[in-house]
Amino acid sequence: MMAAGAALALALWLLLPPAGVGGAGPPPIQDGEFTFLLPAGRKQCFYQSAPANASLETEYQVIGGAGLDVDFTLESPQGVLLVSESRKADGVHTVEPTEAGDYRLCFDNSFSTISEKLVFFELIFDSLQDDEEVEGWAEAVEPEEMLDVKMEDIKESIETMRTRLERSIQMLTLLRAFEARDRNLQEGNLERVNFWSAMNVAVLLLVAVLQVCTLKRFFQDKRPVPT
Repeated sequence: MMAAGAALALALWLLLPPAGVGGAGPPPIQDGEFTFLLPAGRKQCFYQSAPANASLETEYQVIGGAGLDVDFTLESPQGVLLVSESRKADGVHTVEPTEAGDYRLCFDNSFSTISEKLVFFELIFDSLQDDEEVEGWAEAVEPEEMLDVKMEDIKESIETMRTRLERSIQMLTLLRAFEARDRNLQEGNLERVNFWSAMNVAVLLLVAVLQVCTLKRFFQDKRPVPT
């Protein structure tokens, strides 16, 4: 019964915020992903707030458009250029430790005058628990119940599971981006194949008609008509 009570208290802690923690400060920054269309000859920038002494991982990928490339820059809140890449199809960059403030991510398609680009990018922050959450988690179980349950083992198992689930979600998101890029590439190839196949068929039909007309003129009776 005591072990069951501990498990119930642990489940309630996972579903509800710990007492005294809610409203104590700003909510933690969540990971995010975004897909947008970058017009030809344009540059678009995004700003992402980051806490101090954290880890920020940025992944981007061009999943549509001719060439599948784009220019990318990443600047710190102080305006320092951290990353600068030219005509890249994808990239992964990590900033550690971060500064408190807004990081600037820019995607530039100004080198292209005709083709627009479909760009996917994802921002991943570290997900370390702060001391207040750990204390609230420990207070969710009564002292006598802690005698029968190895709290540290449970915390370690839950943290390991959560980390693996987060990494699985990130990998699935990245695989979806790869799948979208490959699908757009295949659809573009299919359109070109269909277009040139139709052109070849049209040329073959035109040549056949010309050959028939030429042969008919060869066999026409050109004798003069008697008057």
